[in-house]
Amino acid sequence: MAYVITERCASTKDASCTRVCPVECIHPTPDEPGYATAEQLYIDPDECIDCDACMEACPVDAIYPERRLPAEFADAAQRNAKYYA
Repeated sequence: MAYVITERCASTKDASCTRVCPVECIHPTPDEPGYATAEQLYIDPDECIDCDACMEACPVDAIYPERRLPAEFADAAQRNAKYYA
């Protein structure tokens, strides 16, 4: 997994990241079923190409490269992967 969305996303679900992702690996998007009820957005670990676009677009700094994920968000990588399992 290249990038991970943390629980900071839950407060906004801004979706700026979904608009800039070149491989459309962030879900649910605002036009998909389940967006309104989803706790946060998630990055598909098998589809992410490690381009950095989502991290730059996130207004709440909720996205990190997995290798630099702060300890306080250690469970975020597993939560993102589980969403796609």
